[in-house]
Amino acid sequence: MRRILFISALLVISNSLFAQKDVTKFMGIPVDGFKSEMIQKLKEKGFVSSASDKNILEGEFNGAQVNVHVVTNNNKVYRIMLCDAHQMEETDIRIRFNNLCQQFKNNSNYVSFGDYEIADDEDIAYELTVHDKRYEAIFYQKPLAIDTTEIANIVKESVLSKYTQQELDDPTEEIKKDIAKISIDYLKEIIPKKSVWFMISKFAGKYYITMFYDNEYNRANGEDL
Repeated sequence: MRRILFISALLVISNSLFAQKDVTKFMGIPVDGFKSEMIQKLKEKGFVSSASDKNILEGEFNGAQVNVHVVTNNNKVYRIMLCDAHQMEETDIRIRFNNLCQQFKNNSNYVSFGDYEIADDEDIAYELTVHDKRYEAIFYQKPLAIDTTEIANIVKESVLSKYTQQELDDPTEEIKKDIAKISIDYLKEIIPKKSVWFMISKFAGKYYITMFYDNEYNRANGEDL
């Protein structure tokens, strides 16, 4: 029992075999399934079809007017893309970009591994034009907690291939570190599958934010080549 509890405590938020159930969500909707179903769910959230293209939705998201695109791979939704409906000047796009960074940082549902805010004295236009710099920020929705007994049962086979039952009943510090590494490895596999990122886009001398909610499980991986 102690062995199960110990492994479970380390792996409480990670489990690659169950990860397919835990996909990126946009406004509470899993980024998955068929395009027509996704469009209907988005309409139930208040978005409406664009007059120019019924596959593009329009509406308000996080205080901004946006155009919403549903992107598929093999008829399965893998991305929700949002583009600001209104373009802005350089100072305003810097403020909008940095505000988004702060909002994601302050949201406990996300984790990040970098600082993406743009310095006040940076010349965005120059960097985009001369250095072809890409202003983007990436965050990851945290994996959902999974039943600890399920995790223990799945991890057990892997762990028992390395250690005896007796070693696991009374683990050394080295064994504890190794089992902890298993947890980290699982997290490294799961976390990138639920990415939410945004970037500064430019058109006709003005700027806007493009944001992506990606389900990496449905992304093309060369299987059709």
